[in-house]
Amino acid sequence: MPEPVVIATWPFGRVAVETAMPLLAGGSPALDAVIAGAQAVEDDPNVRSVGFGSLPDRLGRLTLDAAVMDGTTLRCGAVAAVEHIRHAAALARRVMDRTKHVLLVGEGAKWFAIRQGFPLEMPYTAEAISEWVGKQKDGGPVDVPTGPDDIYLVDENNHDTVTVLGRDAGGHLGGACTTSGLAFKLPGRVGDSPVIGAGLYVDDEAGAAGATGVGEEVIRTGGSLFIVEQMRNGATPQAACEAACRRVHAAARRRGAAAGHVAFIALSPAGEVGSACTAGTNFRYAVGRGGAVELRTAAEV
Repeated sequence: MPEPVVIATWPFGRVAVETAMPLLAGGSPALDAVIAGAQAVEDDPNVRSVGFGSLPDRLGRLTLDAAVMDGTTLRCGAVAAVEHIRHAAALARRVMDRTKHVLLVGEGAKWFAIRQGFPLEMPYTAEAISEWVGKQKDGGPVDVPTGPDDIYLVDENNHDTVTVLGRDAGGHLGGACTTSGLAFKLPGRVGDSPVIGAGLYVDDEAGAAGATGVGEEVIRTGGSLFIVEQMRNGATPQAACEAACRRVHAAARRRGAAAGHVAFIALSPAGEVGSACTAGTNFRYAVGRGGAVELRTAAEV
């Protein structure tokens, strides 16, 4: 019987791994377990870029994005720019399970959530609102970004995704990612997280991959699908993640820019894990197997 494995982005992803591991040990499917793990992060007000307590956009509105994918069937669901819903990953699962669609956005996603029984909430914390107010200038909204020193600053306190990948006791893979996006983003901005093939891709036959960091970089390069296809062609998860980082750098050079901070994680059908990030990202991730959870530092490329 395959050993359950869970991997999640960033040190705060440890709670996702710790939540998912007992579920997998009890026989839960991978997708159920990783969504439960992602939801544990969404409920943590100390995480400023996922779910409850996240930092808002430049107009003070908190919008969430999420995606889920089942590696057995390739079924997937996603939501983007949805307001007043705390558990975006669970809502993405409803899109997958109860519609013929993959992605719902904005007011349509919120309408669907209400019809599905999700409560409307005001998922703001006093700390998040205070920080947003502190960014105001002369009573107006935060300035429109002027360059990479603005929208491309990503670190452990201002990045945009927790991604959780898992393999269950049946050898099946599942993945979930959920985020509020970059802090103080332009209203309407959506990154890679709800874009299947960019922020997340899962296939039992090849592997699972997910991303975090500057979503625009990941979208340009189809990061997660690229990694999965590398594994399909024989690459290890580590080699595939490193190749994805090189692809990000190459794309940046073509537009005459430096690559933004991006990190990838990957999980093979055999249970191997890998991770890599662009230089300066200082990315760490959580890995759980055999009842133990550890934090690892990603290779910089």
